[in-house]
Amino acid sequence: MTMHLAPDDPRLTWQGAVSLQKADGWLMPWRVPFERRGLFPETLLNAASMAAGCRIAFRSDTASVAGCIEPVPGMSPIDVCCDGERVGSAPLSERDSFEFSGLPAGEKLVELWLPMAGQFRLRGIELSDGASLAPFDDPRPKWITYGSSISHCGGAESPVHTWPGIVARGRGLNLTCLGFGGQCHLDPIVARMIRDLPADAISLKLGINIQGGASLSPRTFRPAVIGSVLTIREGHPDVPLVLVSPICSPPREVAPNAVGFTLPMMREELAAAAEALRAHGDPNIHYVDGLEILGPDFRHLLPDDVHPNAEGYKVLGQRFLDRVAMRLFP
Repeated sequence: MTMHLAPDDPRLTWQGAVSLQKADGWLMPWRVPFERRGLFPETLLNAASMAAGCRIAFRSDTASVAGCIEPVPGMSPIDVCCDGERVGSAPLSERDSFEFSGLPAGEKLVELWLPMAGQFRLRGIELSDGASLAPFDDPRPKWITYGSSISHCGGAESPVHTWPGIVARGRGLNLTCLGFGGQCHLDPIVARMIRDLPADAISLKLGINIQGGASLSPRTFRPAVIGSVLTIREGHPDVPLVLVSPICSPPREVAPNAVGFTLPMMREELAAAAEALRAHGDPNIHYVDGLEILGPDFRHLLPDDVHPNAEGYKVLGQRFLDRVAMRLFP
């Protein structure tokens, strides 16, 4: 016998999701407000429908946890952590269920780290018969990070091995990951969303999509950064906010894009934006050069000269912990 839970059971705490879509028999996390998704760029919605950084958390003494899902090709694995330690990982691609058994004895915090790639649609959860169950009232600081596919981390080994996952677990943070593959273009609607979400610290990892897509120019990039930060500050006037420039991408370090932008130029513009914001009364704005996190010495971890491989995401996460996290949570 097992305990069967509907996906919307109030004792299951959905974390890292901006909204939940409820359909016939399943629940799906979104990283934009689902009811207002028509206000967002259509090209962003596919990435936003994936559960990167999202978790299902609860407290229980269960010895096992299993789930029934809608099968999706190409879906990433799911991880389970107990009291912060990963104790299992399971593949999900084209599968309709997952199961973890032999969980540590006694009451514990159980966190299911959901797949970063593929739409995760949960039909139900099963726990051991007679298990205790309570929602997780999370006291940890809330951290929002916004970025590109390098923050979406589709090539990571599993959800806890994405760089935001590594930072959140290493620093004890309640993560909301707004890494949108190919779609980090400083859209004003995204800044408004971040403004309206709860946050104790915010990081904006900016530049690579804008340089690759030539979506902003040397004339418009810095004003767009400043405008986005000022919008976010309407809801979060005092929280630490870090601007992180692009990590190393060797071809883009020297070759200008269609509007004449190189990554070194973008780093200069981001540093200047942070300096201007500080000069106009924002003492909690910080700038971090992406080369401090993953510079040319780590080119061997960039198989396509843009995205880290699985090992590269682990290195990026640890170096972000060492070089940036203390500015967000001193």
